[in-house]
Amino acid sequence: MCWSARADAVAGGVIAGVGVLCLIRARRAGRPRRLLLASLPLVLGTHQLIEALVWLDADGGLPDGVGTAARTAWAVIALPLLPVLVPVGVWCAATEPDHSAGPARRGRPGPVLAVLTASGAAVAVPLAVAVAAHPVTAAEHGHTLGYGIGVPHPALLLSGYLLATIGPLLASGDRLLRRLGLLTGAGAVLCALLWRLAFVSTWCALAAVVSLLLLQWSGRTAADDRARLPPATAPR
Repeated sequence: MCWSARADAVAGGVIAGVGVLCLIRARRAGRPRRLLLASLPLVLGTHQLIEALVWLDADGGLPDGVGTAARTAWAVIALPLLPVLVPVGVWCAATEPDHSAGPARRGRPGPVLAVLTASGAAVAVPLAVAVAAHPVTAAEHGHTLGYGIGVPHPALLLSGYLLATIGPLLASGDRLLRRLGLLTGAGAVLCALLWRLAFVSTWCALAAVVSLLLLQWSGRTAADDRARLPPATAPR
């Protein structure tokens, strides 16, 4: 997701560290239902550390078995894992007790979030089959890496993938998560354009922004939620 093995290793280490902080902050804030989504930066950081190995393999610096394992692990995280982790993580966060008004009540995810979560699972199945059935290849493409996986109907699955990974954030009802969804959608378009030009891969920068927003979100307490309410709606 970055432009070299060193860049991936440095960025991956920093983002994984932010991911650990997200998990600590969510637990300290008493928000255990946020832990799954709060783990996303740790997953993204690990993903970049794995890609550092893929870069080294592309340069001929790794044994074949290690390179194959790194490419496969990269594809597993990028393809079937993320469209499941994001919507399920948003779903879990949406079911945490609602402290915004009166006694705490467990939240109820809306039908849109349910559909998006189901679509993530539907997209993940053919992607997992593709990763299992085809060897994953990687080659340098300018200052980026190009992966070959043999995904069927790529345009259709890409649409479903984006819907499953960005849609739940926009439908979450949480201000910070909606902001995260907007930034992720815009950032994905920009990163994809730069990647197609083989100029430089900027996915690591997007992962860093995602991680910092989730760091803020994961540590937000019930008192913080109440403090954001207008005075007329705050519980007495």
